[in-house]
Formats: sequence, structure tokens, C-alpha cells
Amino acid sequence: METEWDWLGPPLDVRPLFPVERGALVELLSGLDSADWSRGTGCPGWSVRDVAAHVLHDQIRRLSAGRDGHPGGVFGAGETVAEFVNRTNEEFVRTARQFSPRLVAGLLADLGAQLDDFWAVRDLTAPAGTGVSWAVPEGRSPAWLDIAREYTEFWVHQQQIRDAVGRPGAAEPALLRPVLDTFLRALPLTLRHAPAAAGAVVRVGVPGPAGGRWTAVRGPRRWALAESGAQAAAEVEVEADCLWRLATRGITPDEARGRTTARGDMALVAAVLEIVSIVR
Repeated sequence: METEWDWLGPPLDVRPLFPVERGALVELLSGLDSADWSRGTGCPGWSVRDVAAHVLHDQIRRLSAGRDGHPGGVFGAGETVAEFVNRTNEEFVRTARQFSPRLVAGLLADLGAQLDDFWAVRDLTAPAGTGVSWAVPEGRSPAWLDIAREYTEFWVHQQQIRDAVGRPGAAEPALLRPVLDTFLRALPLTLRHAPAAAGAVVRVGVPGPAGGRWTAVRGPRRWALAESGAQAAAEVEVEADCLWRLATRGITPDEARGRTTARGDMALVAAVLEIVSIVR
């Protein structure tokens, strides 16, 4: 049955991965010393403690609003979505600096399990209560994409903590591939202004066990993620580590360009490398 979101590609169900990803995070945090908790991260101005607290804030916000129907924060006058998110995130992180590391890790484990229960009963094909603006800028988004977006949020923040303390992990294909797959749901929006005739094909390939191939086709109204046997107007091959960092702006498009292999229409290649899969 066709749905309004077919152009985003087939639905994902990442819900079984949350306990696995969270277990790796809690285990990591439980083994850090006080110096580790104070280390700076790739999030400007935030330490390991702050990033962990931000993940906790996400859990609290989701449970309060989605499960309990609590209205939450209020937009300031003239505040954009990005400005609202940045302000409320900073306010919570500042408050959470009073929490002990043990308390943060314990709350992450407990509230994460409650969030699992909440999402377990969600209809993945129903509209989401929260939109995914980096893939669907106007209108509603499917619940499966909203939940997958939240999984990527948790996974990326764990990687930022791991980068900060020099402890790689949680990057096995079963955990990483859904992150890449979710981020590439932004491809149709990323290409929206790229000049291309109807039927044009763009392919993004990611080598390795966590990778795969994603194809975007230019339709009469918009680009769509769909299978196509047609020759690609542009092809981009990018390593998994480079792709997720690019999509979250851990690296810039210029930095990513030196780590990719590209063929075909360079204007389309350049458009692909502008992909952003976070709210900014």
C-alpha cells in the first residue's frame, strides 16, 4: 500500500537496538574517572559530563512530552526551532552539572528502559508527534523516522564521548548501519535544489560491512529514495566514519570531499556532500 512517505524509502525499525546501544554507553560511562568526565568533546563548550546529560535530557523530554503529554518548554519571542532546541539543551546541561556521574549513568539506564516501553507500542507507520525537519521540512513525518532519528542522536553522542576519552566501540555493523541508513533519508531534501532532469539518478555507496548503496531518483515533484537500474548521473563513495561525521557536521563538506571517491556530475556530487541530518 502506498503512503505519503514512500519517497523516503522503506521504513526502519530500530527499536531493538536501543537497549544494546544504551548498554554500551552505560558500561562506558561507568568505567570513566573524574578526569574523563571533564574532558572536552566535539560539541563546543560541552564536556563528557555535558554530552551524557544531554542524552538524559532527550530521554526526559521524550517521556514527558510523548508518553505523558506534558507541554514542556515554551518558545521565546521570535525563536526558531533550532534556537529553541539549543537554548533548552544548554539550560538542562547547565543544571545537570550538579548531578554526580553515578546518578547520570543510573538515570540513563532507568529512563532509557522506560523509553523502550513507550516506543514498543508505537505504530511505526503513523504520523510522528515530532517532525524530522532535516528530511521532511514541511508537514508531518512518519513515526519510524522520528524514532530512528532519536537512535542516531544517542549513537552519535556516544561516539563523541568515545572520541573524547579515546575508547572506540559500539560501531559494529548492526549498530552503525541503521545510523547511516537514517542519515541518508535526508538525501532527497539535500538534492532538492540540484539541477537535474526527471529520471536522473544519484547513488551513494558506503563500503564495508556496515555499508550499502542508496539511490535517489529525480521524480516530477521531488527526489525520492528508490531502486533504479538506470545509469547514475553522479556516484559518491564515502567511508562510514566519514559519512556520519559529515551528516552531523563533525567534519565539513570540504573535509569530506578529500575522503570520498566521486564520478559523474560534480554539481550533484557537491550537493550530496552538503547533507545535514541534524537540526541546526
